Amino acid sequence: MTTAALFALLFGCMLMGMPIAIALGFSSIVTILVFSNDSLASIALKLLQGLSGHYTLLAIPFFILSSAFLTTGGVAKRLIRFAISTVGYIRGGLAMASVLACMLFAAISGSSPATVAAIGSLVITGMVKAGYPENMAAGVITNAGTLGILIPPSIVMLVYAAATEQSAARMFMAGFIPGILLGLMLMVAIYIFARVKGLSAAPFAGFGEIISSGWSATGGILLMIIVLGSIYGGIASPTEAAAVSAVYAYAIAIFGYRDMGPLRGVPWRHDGESLPRLIARNVGQMVLALPKSIFDPEVRKVVLDASKISVMLLFVIANAMLFAHVLTTERIPHHIAEAITTWGLPTWSFLLVVNILLLLAGNFMEPSAITLIMAPILLPIALKLGIDPIHLGIIMVVNMEIGMITPPVGLNLYVTAGITGRSIGWVVAAALPWLMVLLAFLVLVTYIPEISLFLPQYFDNLKGY
Repeated sequence: MTTAALFALLFGCMLMGMPIAIALGFSSIVTILVFSNDSLASIALKLLQGLSGHYTLLAIPFFILSSAFLTTGGVAKRLIRFAISTVGYIRGGLAMASVLACMLFAAISGSSPATVAAIGSLVITGMVKAGYPENMAAGVITNAGTLGILIPPSIVMLVYAAATEQSAARMFMAGFIPGILLGLMLMVAIYIFARVKGLSAAPFAGFGEIISSGWSATGGILLMIIVLGSIYGGIASPTEAAAVSAVYAYAIAIFGYRDMGPLRGVPWRHDGESLPRLIARNVGQMVLALPKSIFDPEVRKVVLDASKISVMLLFVIANAMLFAHVLTTERIPHHIAEAITTWGLPTWSFLLVVNILLLLAGNFMEPSAITLIMAPILLPIALKLGIDPIHLGIIMVVNMEIGMITPPVGLNLYVTAGITGRSIGWVVAAALPWLMVLLAFLVLVTYIPEISLFLPQYFDNLKGY
C-alpha cells in the first residue's frame, strides 16, 4: 500500500508538470505524514542530513565551479586546438578532434551539459564551415558530450558513491577505460561516415603545432593530473581534489590564460623583456589583480552561475535522498529484491531488465535523482546475483549518459538546440544515428564487466602486494 501510494504520487506529480525535485519531495512528505509515525519537523532534519551526512557530495559544487571557470576561461578552445593538431589530418578528423576535445574536457569538468556547451559552442560552427553537415556536427557533439559524466571525475559517480556507500575513487577508476573506449567507438563511427560521405581531411599540421598546442593546453591537462593523480595516488579524497580543482581553475583562468578578469588581454611578455623583469612584472600584476578579481563582474557572474547550478542540483539530490529514505524505511528495496530473486532470473536477464528500466527513467528524470532512487533498489538484488557494485554503478552511469540525449528531459539536447538555434526535434533527429553507438557500448559494458573492473582490481592487487 505504501509503495503504491509513494510511486503513484510521484508519477502523478510529474504528469502534472511539477519539477522533479518538488515531485520527489512532495510525494515523500505526503507518504511520511500519512503512512509513517514521523513528525513534520523530522522531514526538515532528514532533508538536511541527506546532504550534510554525505561528505562525498561536497565535491559537486567544487567541480561545478571548476567547470564554470574552465568553460569561460579559455581552456576549452586550447584543448580543441590540441585535439585538431593531433587527429585533424585524418578523414573526418575535425569531428574526431571534437570527440577528443570532449574527452579531455570531460576529464576536468565532470558535467555532460558543460562539456557540450564548452566544446559545441566552438566546434559546431567550425565543422559546418569546413563542409561537414550541420546535423552530423550537432549529433556528434550531443553524443560525445555525454562523456562528461563517464570519464572521471564525474558528478553522477559521486552521487552513486554517496547513495551506495561505495568508494568514489574506485568509481572514478572504473570509468576511465569505458570512457576511452566510448570515445574511440565514436571516432571509428565518424571515420566510417566520413569515408562513405567523402568528407575531406585537413593537412597534417606538423609536430611543431602539436607541441605548441600541447604546451598551450597544459593548463587544462595539468588539472587532470592534479585531480586524478591525487585521488588515485591516495594523496587526497575526491572532495579535497575537487576543492583544489576549483582554486586551480580560478587561478589558471584569471592569472594563467588571462581570458577573463582584471588581467584580460594583458600579455605575459613584452618584446626584448629580460627574464628578471618578466618575473617581477607578472608577480606584481598578479598581486595587484588578486583583490580586484574578487569584484570583477565577469568573475562574479561565473561564481553566481555556478552557485545557481549547484543549488539546483543539490536541491534535487536532497529531495531524492528524502525519497530514498522513505524507500529504505518502508523496506521497499528489500521486498522488491526478494520478489525478483524468487523469479529465478539469471544474471543476464536481470541486467537486461535494469537497462530497460533505467533507459525509460532517463526519458523523464534527472540523472542524479534516478541514481539516488534506483541504486538502493537495484544494489541488493545485484549483490545477491554476484554483480560487483562498481560494475553496476558504471552500467547506471552509461544509462544516464543515454538519458542525457533522449527527450523530453535530455539536457544535452537543449544545450545543442541553444547553440545551433534549431528545434529540439531537429537535434533529436541529428543525435539519433550516433545514439546507436552508445547503445552498442551499453551492451559491451553490461555484459563484459572486465571493461569496468580491470583498473579497480588492478589497483587493489597493487595494494595487496
